[in-house]
Amino acid sequence: MTIITAITGASGAVYARAFLRRLTAAGASVHLIISPNGRRLLHDELGMETVDLAALTGVPEPPVQLHQYNDVGATIASGSFPHDGMVIVPCSSNTLAQIAHGLAGNLIARAAAVTLKERRRLVLCHREMPLSPLDVANYKTLTDAGAIIAPAAPGFYMNPVSIDDLADFVAGRLLDLVGVPHTARTQWTGRVRS
Repeated sequence: MTIITAITGASGAVYARAFLRRLTAAGASVHLIISPNGRRLLHDELGMETVDLAALTGVPEPPVQLHQYNDVGATIASGSFPHDGMVIVPCSSNTLAQIAHGLAGNLIARAAAVTLKERRRLVLCHREMPLSPLDVANYKTLTDAGAIIAPAAPGFYMNPVSIDDLADFVAGRLLDLVGVPHTARTQWTGRVRS
């Protein structure tokens, strides 16, 4: 599978890392875009001075192609580029608004617009609380256009014991939404573990 992934500047770098680790573990080919604020997020929350793909994926030589944020002429900006979906994790309110209003002046927004245009799966892991009325309106606009809004809201029925457990739950649910098999514990079985 080929999954386009984007990291923007909303707090939640642990979600991006967990998603990328599980995505590469599943053998997916990854096309990654990181916004300038996403790079700052990786620095502030994960201590990365520069983008470290090995640290993000947990793989020494990950199958990840890193694209430049301003390269709107990249292959993934074209509807002719075949892929199985796009996930933005975390997705800032700014990016949410750009996509909702068709403002495709950077590669993240352009790839998202093309994903919608081609009727492919677009999943936005918005990480904001509380929501502004503009966020709510953008949720509706994007949902009507075919996007899936998947807020970073981990379930607690798996009895998590660490932040990594919470991040893995969110990552697993995002993988479910783009059809990537995984081993994260996300499915409710009707019984809580003891």
